[in-house]
Formats: sequence, C-alpha cells, structure tokens
Amino acid sequence: MTNLSELRQTAAYHFIQPAVRLLARTPITPSALTWFGFLLTIGATVLITQGHLLVAGVVVLIAGFFDILDGALARHLNQTTRFGALLDSTLDRLSDGVLLLGILVLYAREPSTAGILLAGVALLGSLMVSYLRARGEALGIECQAGLFTRPERVVVLALGLLLSQFDYALIVALAIIVVFSFITVGQRLVHLWRQTKK
Repeated sequence: MTNLSELRQTAAYHFIQPAVRLLARTPITPSALTWFGFLLTIGATVLITQGHLLVAGVVVLIAGFFDILDGALARHLNQTTRFGALLDSTLDRLSDGVLLLGILVLYAREPSTAGILLAGVALLGSLMVSYLRARGEALGIECQAGLFTRPERVVVLALGLLLSQFDYALIVALAIIVVFSFITVGQRLVHLWRQTKK
C-alpha cells in the first residue's frame, strides 16, 4: 500500500509541476488556492441541486485539481504550515460532505430511494477513510494505506456526473465509491492494527 501511495504522489507531482512553477511567479498563496477550490465545490453543489450535472462534473474536476495544487505550491515555496495543512484537510472534508449532500438533495427531489441511500452511505465511507488517517496520525502512525482515497473518489464522482446523461451513471459511481471506500476503511484498520501491535 505504501507503493500505491508513492505512485499517486509521483503521478500528481509530474502532472501539476508546470502549473506550480507558473503560480510560483505570481502573488497567489497556497491558502488562496485552497479557498478557491472550496468555493468551486460549493458552485458544483449548487449546480447538482439544480440538475446541471454535466457542468457540475467539470467544476468538480477543476476543484479537485486546485485541491492537489495548493499543497504542491506550498511545498514548492517552502510555505508549508501546520495551520495550512489543517485548513486544507478541513475544507477537503467539507467539500466531500457538501457534494454528497447536494446529491442527496437531487435524489430527494426525484425521488430516488437508492440514490439517497447510496449518497448517505458514500458520505459515511468517505468520512471514515479520512477519520482513520487522522486518528492514526494522532497516534503517531502514518496512514496513507488504502486503495481508494480522496482523489479516486473525486474522479469517480466527477465521471458519474459527466456521464449522467446515461441512465444510472451517477448511481453506479456512488455504488463504486461506497464499495471501495469501505474496502479502504478495512485496509486502514488492518494497517493501523499491525502498526499498533509492534
């Protein structure tokens, strides 16, 4: 699982470095990028509740890009701070919750019992994945283990929105998020159990 985490970080590094180098020449701060990404997520949520799912999918992808970019810019400028990391993590959790609540609203209007249940369970799963990492790190244990972390959830959700013109595409995306989020919860629990047994 460590190799998977390193692979994610390496891929993200090569993908965003051109943008990081460009932004480093501007007065834009990493915290400004964090807030901008969060505001984009709020915009995407409004679009979802209004049924504009294709546009919302595009906005979710752009917001996800800014979510990766803020930390990379902070490291590039040597401006990493504990509060910056806390702000980023907090707004990430809020972004996850807001998007899935937006989908809950969408399915409550239709109404779709399956959509409501999947969005609710997806919210629980995503929060548990993040909680286990935070709890592990509070115990002094690095916990990036797991197959399905936030970037994967964002991409799958965005694809579900982008393909929403096809029947059940968003339902399938939510089901994938639910299944793999709880697989990741299990993987992180096993990882933390092994680390605490040492």
